[in-house]
Amino acid sequence: MDQSQIDSQTLYDTALQLAQKAGNAIAQQRHQLDIQFKQGTELVTQADVAADQIIRDGILAHFPDHQILSEELAPDNPTDCEHLWVIDPIDGTVNYAHLHPQVAISIAYYHQGKAQVAVVHNPFLNETFSAVYGRGAWLNQLPIQCATTQDMRRALIATGFPYDKHDIPQLIQRLQAVLMQSADIRRLGSAALDICWVACGRLDAYYETVKPWDFAAAQLIAREAGVQFGHIHALPEGVNPQLCGENIILAVPALFSPLQQLLQQADMLFASEKR
Repeated sequence: MDQSQIDSQTLYDTALQLAQKAGNAIAQQRHQLDIQFKQGTELVTQADVAADQIIRDGILAHFPDHQILSEELAPDNPTDCEHLWVIDPIDGTVNYAHLHPQVAISIAYYHQGKAQVAVVHNPFLNETFSAVYGRGAWLNQLPIQCATTQDMRRALIATGFPYDKHDIPQLIQRLQAVLMQSADIRRLGSAALDICWVACGRLDAYYETVKPWDFAAAQLIAREAGVQFGHIHALPEGVNPQLCGENIILAVPALFSPLQQLLQQADMLFASEKR
């Protein structure tokens, strides 16, 4: 197949089929887990690796010249290539290991640094979020749109916390600021699903620092559903915003700037208190 002539439907169908196949695999393996810890803190199971391999094998069978960035088997691959797949075989591994339902397989296809196709599949709730650039976003093949919340005081906002606890004091400063100004905070344990929940109206905003595979697919789904996507602070010149997970923020349009400013102010306050 001429790689320059691949249509979005072929890419979408491939991502969807592989997400469902990987979802079946992790569902079957859930009750016989071999749990280990990367760097002594980050939980990983044999199912993470198995799902990663299923997805990688499926992509390379269809598109042998494409590059893959994945959490378990290729976390250090370069991203500045024409055809790139970004994979999180299990987003929400801690939830997965503790038998919580908020777990997803995340698959995104990027062409020249921009997301074109995305699938986020939760096999435990039978929910599949997906999007194709310029064509919209769907939940189980039905179109979705984000909420129309206008007032921060009515907003339900999600975030998360890292394995590394070094930055917890700053994150608590942000949390306090957001909690004081919003309706409430949620911490559900899967960045990909948090973002998809903003896309379908279950949440109004989300912010966190994550890895590219955590949000690469979900950010396209959210943008196609009308969500505004960006970063708390301006990125250095030349950094691809669609693959930079540092301080990302996604919100319904009316709340993006107020939330961004609130988080910036929290960071300024934290910095001044450290002096």
